[in-house]
Amino acid sequence: MAGGVGSRFWPMSKTERPKQFLDILGLGKTLLQQTYDRFLKLCPKENIYIVTNDIYLDLVKEQLNGISDINILCEPTRKNTAPCVAYACYKIAKLNPDALTVIAPSDHLITKEETFVKAIKSCYKKAESEDCLVTLGLRPSRPDTGYGYIQFVESEKKENDTRIKKVKTFTEKPDLEMAKFFLQSGDFLWNSGIFVWSVKSVIKAFEMHSPDLDSLFKEGNDSYNTPNESAFINEVYSKCKNISIDYAIMEKAENVYVRSSAIGWSDLGTWGSLYGHIKHDENKNAVIGKNVLLYDSKNCIVNVPKDKLVILQGLDDYIVVESDGILLVCKKEDEQLIKVFVNDVKIKKGEKFV
Repeated sequence: MAGGVGSRFWPMSKTERPKQFLDILGLGKTLLQQTYDRFLKLCPKENIYIVTNDIYLDLVKEQLNGISDINILCEPTRKNTAPCVAYACYKIAKLNPDALTVIAPSDHLITKEETFVKAIKSCYKKAESEDCLVTLGLRPSRPDTGYGYIQFVESEKKENDTRIKKVKTFTEKPDLEMAKFFLQSGDFLWNSGIFVWSVKSVIKAFEMHSPDLDSLFKEGNDSYNTPNESAFINEVYSKCKNISIDYAIMEKAENVYVRSSAIGWSDLGTWGSLYGHIKHDENKNAVIGKNVLLYDSKNCIVNVPKDKLVILQGLDDYIVVESDGILLVCKKEDEQLIKVFVNDVKIKKGEKFV
């Protein structure tokens, strides 16, 4: 899934080039490229589909050199993850009704890739052998209010992989007290937003729990993988409601399982979450940029182009980002205000800056 905007990473992430298309960690590869390379360890490139907004078609082709046009699924508008998943899975089902699929965001960080591959293969076995929906969960390391949580119980039957548990409940981003309770209880995991299932199982789930989306996307069975597909998708998206796959399917279904996986994961949802994944200097500053000089500054995250000379003095716990002539200086503890800043910029200074 590569169609989101990621406004919390403004000013680097903007509508014309969201964070999945950025080398936000300074590693020489964008997040989309890292995700694509990760999945090449699990399947051939012809089996990898990128679902994105149609305005990003050229960006996807530019960054994934050699990808076939038929492997890029273009959405005419953003309607959240349920229509995105439905489009991909109903299309794949027409190609191979026995297919197993992995649904993954393109803008997450996974540092333990071999562990990730092992986890996905284990989920494959579960999804191949029974009618179920499987998701990856992460052991929470702190009471984070920015993640969704999954409560688990032991499966009714003995699992071949003891890390696989039955899902009891999904909880959207909790307040701090609830997050602390989740952490202490020991039976909650962070929701990674990575799913594994057979197309048969997920289509059955759409039929049962989201019949409106099911009927809309089933109308395309004669259009998928034909020259008529694009016209059909443009029409069907105008009728789709904006809803996540969690609300549409996962929170309603009873055959949902979660595998606990220590894969070095972060959704990189905020500048603060990025801070922990960049090498720190002796004053705990995380710096991306070759010409940055810091004086009496600590605990900062700085991301500036390599050709810019930046001198900072007297800052503690700040975000400093420069991109395309836009400079953001913001306290790390107030980074939730970035969405407010973006909205104000849009209103007062114009769309060209966002």
